[in-house]
Amino acid sequence: MTSLGEAGANVSQSMKSRIRIAVTLFYFGQGLGFASWASRIPTIKSALELSEAQLGTILLMLPIGQLLTMPLSGALVNKYGSHKVMPWAAFLYALVLLLIGFSGNAWMLGASLFLFGVTGNMCNIAVNTQGVLAEELYGRSIMSSFHGAWSLAGFTGALIGLLSLNFQINTIPHFIGIILIMVLNILLNKQYLVPEEGSKTEKKEKTKFKPDSLIVQLGVIGFFSMATEGAMFDWSGVYFSDVVKAPEKLVILGYASFMIMMALGRFLGDAFIGRYGRQRTLQISGVLMFVGMLASVVFPNLWVCTFAFMLVGLGVACNVPTVYSVTGKHKTIPAGVALAMVSSISYLGFLMGPPLIGYIAELFSLRYSFAIFSLFGFLMFIMVSRLKIFNEK
Repeated sequence: MTSLGEAGANVSQSMKSRIRIAVTLFYFGQGLGFASWASRIPTIKSALELSEAQLGTILLMLPIGQLLTMPLSGALVNKYGSHKVMPWAAFLYALVLLLIGFSGNAWMLGASLFLFGVTGNMCNIAVNTQGVLAEELYGRSIMSSFHGAWSLAGFTGALIGLLSLNFQINTIPHFIGIILIMVLNILLNKQYLVPEEGSKTEKKEKTKFKPDSLIVQLGVIGFFSMATEGAMFDWSGVYFSDVVKAPEKLVILGYASFMIMMALGRFLGDAFIGRYGRQRTLQISGVLMFVGMLASVVFPNLWVCTFAFMLVGLGVACNVPTVYSVTGKHKTIPAGVALAMVSSISYLGFLMGPPLIGYIAELFSLRYSFAIFSLFGFLMFIMVSRLKIFNEK
């Protein structure tokens, strides 16, 4: 990957701003596509007359597609450059959303979700590589704000989905509207992506890379954060219902408080990192995860747990953006390949976290599960404290 540290000084401030807007909007577009699908899951489940078990099995096709494509995504970005891969991946991602809308049976939906995972992973590796490149142009941390745009897109997509349901707009016209927005976004912003040199002309043996100790450790830190994040996505509502015994109208409070603070934390994270450094930020994040999860276990009270889940939201906000930012600056492995490696390890946490919570809860209790998961924040604090690379620029 071409080093852009010195080149950034020769790029005008207006062009830097336009590049940042373009990269931000590609993050937003990907988040909008995913949130639009997620907002119509109940509708699609009902239309295809799927049981909970059938839906659960079909939903696995998306992460399977993502995981299986990790090596391919890294190789494509390394060979052709993320600025070339990103527009095509984003366009295919939008098309697959339409396939989901037209799925007439469980098999079609499963195949469409697999492709959604494949194209989504290509977008993920390409857009995070662009995030690293844009950060190099700026010479300071801006990665958290990019992920904040993804979180904001999640709120936007959910709101559009809610309005579509209230106005009785069917899934297909809803998705077509979203796809038009995504395609327009691509057309308006693709020319402002950060150009880079792929390794197309390099010898084949030079493109073979193996994960080193640093890659594995960064992946494990990402694993701890994404396992906690996945647990909060899937179990915060259940925890408020079954453990906190919240009134039905307030069950959503736990999830909402977590999501709001995670998004806010991402938009404020870059300024915090700029002042206190990546290592200190991640150390504080680990403490917040630990304290928040543990407080919800010790004090299963409505308002205490709401505040506790806010702490967890702040705790996970900057972890993945920071880990990706550091990963993209690996000294011997190209950004796209390194990001694919770390993403593979990290994303296992997102996949394994929610079912692990369920298995532990089945054996003991849901509070016991959350107590164990609070240790992820503590372990993350220990690992981050031992890695000096987080203090490197």
